[in-house]
Amino acid sequence: MNEKAIVLDDAAIRRALTRISHEIIEKNKGIENVVLVGIKTRGVPIAQRLKNKIQEIEGTDVADGELDITLYRDDLTPEQNAAEPQLRETNIETDIDGKKVILVDDVLYTGRTVRAAMDALIDHGRPKEIQLAVLVDRGHRELPIRADFVGKNVPTSLDEIITVTLSETDDQDEVKIYEK
Repeated sequence: MNEKAIVLDDAAIRRALTRISHEIIEKNKGIENVVLVGIKTRGVPIAQRLKNKIQEIEGTDVADGELDITLYRDDLTPEQNAAEPQLRETNIETDIDGKKVILVDDVLYTGRTVRAAMDALIDHGRPKEIQLAVLVDRGHRELPIRADFVGKNVPTSLDEIITVTLSETDDQDEVKIYEK
């Protein structure tokens, strides 16, 4: 793969998450009955950053959780399904019934991850509303899913790959685009 460009550096990621935090507060008229749920792996630290920023702005705690969608995916090959899936823990300690749940992920692409996340979430309760926040929307949807909150829209070709690295998982904050 050839690196094509750095789409977001650490400062741009910080600004995007600050803007998304303000948008979440505005759209929901505050944060009462809002729960942030990060989709593993990189959605979790993004959700935590949003939580911290919202707490800084509003001065009150925001409920949060982590969601593992491994068993809900429909895009694994038969060989991948035959192997033991690597399960990561789902941790949603708050009751989500009747709440506004905001799913958080790093990149929105085909929409299949979000569909799996909604299925997994419904197994934990019946939210009043599900919203979606993503750091990057790269297009090429296969399912009718759109994000409510987007850090940056990055139109891509099918021959390009978006990578998100975060200090919590990868020792640096950066979004890059590569050509296959």
